[in-house]
This record gives sequence, structure tokens and C-alpha cells, in this order.
Amino acid sequence: MIPSSAPPRLILASSSAYRRELLSRLHLPFEAIAPHIDETPQPGEAPQETALRLAREKAAAVARHAPGALVIGSDQVATLDGLQIGKPGNHARALEQLQLMRGRRVVFHTALCLWDGRVDDPTQAAQVENVQVFVDFRDLPNAELDAYLRIEQPYDCAGSAKNEGLGIALIDKIASDDPTALTGLPLIALTGMLRRAGVRFFGT
Repeated sequence: MIPSSAPPRLILASSSAYRRELLSRLHLPFEAIAPHIDETPQPGEAPQETALRLAREKAAAVARHAPGALVIGSDQVATLDGLQIGKPGNHARALEQLQLMRGRRVVFHTALCLWDGRVDDPTQAAQVENVQVFVDFRDLPNAELDAYLRIEQPYDCAGSAKNEGLGIALIDKIASDDPTALTGLPLIALTGMLRRAGVRFFGT
């Protein structure tokens, strides 16, 4: 823990509205800055390694322009049978994803990095953690999957389903130690990191 007389500047390295909403639940003042990094997986990289690397790179990219700040980076990779399932980008790809996942268990790796710009040694500046969420999808017909996509259009979500919205109707079971991880920002893990960085909650 690093003592300080004033709370550090807190930055969310993300343009995601979902992550902004989640972080706002902690009642801490923060800014959101897009990190602008290449999010392409590297050849031979395991899904959880991709998520951890990108979370760290997002935080580090923003931290370079914000000396002394606490920067939060997060990335999520969905996997089925060890293969990555990314953001679909359009209706046709989203329908293919949901057809592939129906009746199956999908693992969501939500990686988190808290970069502390007050630490002199950059090798010691980052706390990182990968939070896994196991999601069992219902075995639903094509017509329902198509109708869901036309209503919610979750084309910017890994796995093509918004669990915080109507997508919950596609899901049979969710198993995780950190319930907000599936939406994109694991708050239990994050509050632990922030406490270790000296951030106070509840005004005490």
C-alpha cells in the first residue's frame, strides 16, 4: 500500500459503456480514456493469455500519458472447446456464434489489470488477475436466436449475448466467484486491487 494525503487520479482504460456503468457503482470519481491498442490475438496464444496481455497493455497504454494515476484495464475472451469466440460485429456472425454455443458450456475469461503509476519500478506497477465465468447456454431453436439478435443487437459483445439484458433468457446457468465479471469488469477482484493500492471506500 502506498500512503497518500490525496486520492490518486483513477482512470478506466476503456471506451466500453458497460465497464463505465460497472465502475460507477463504486462511487469513486474516475475518467474513461480509450487505450487504442491492437487487440489481435498473437499466434499460439492461449485465450486467457490473450485476455491478460490485453488488459495489461490497455492499462499501460493509458498510464504512459497519466503519470501518478491508477489505471484500470480489462479485457474479455470467450472460449468454447479452447477456441476463442470474439465480438461478432454483425448479425450473421452473431447467429453463427449462438448456434455454436447453444446447449454448451462457454468459458469467459475476464482479465483485469490495475496499473499504479506511483510505483517507481514498472515491473512492480501492475496487479493482474483472470476471472473465469462458466456459462451454460440453453438449447434454443434458430428462430429464437435470430429474434433475440434483432431485438438487442449485441454485436459488440464477445459471445453475442448481453447477460445484463434480454440475453439472460438464452442462459441456463452462470457460475463465477465474481458476478460482474461476465459483464466485463470483475468488481470483487477490482475492489481488492484498489484496497491494496491504498484506495479507501465508505469514506474511512
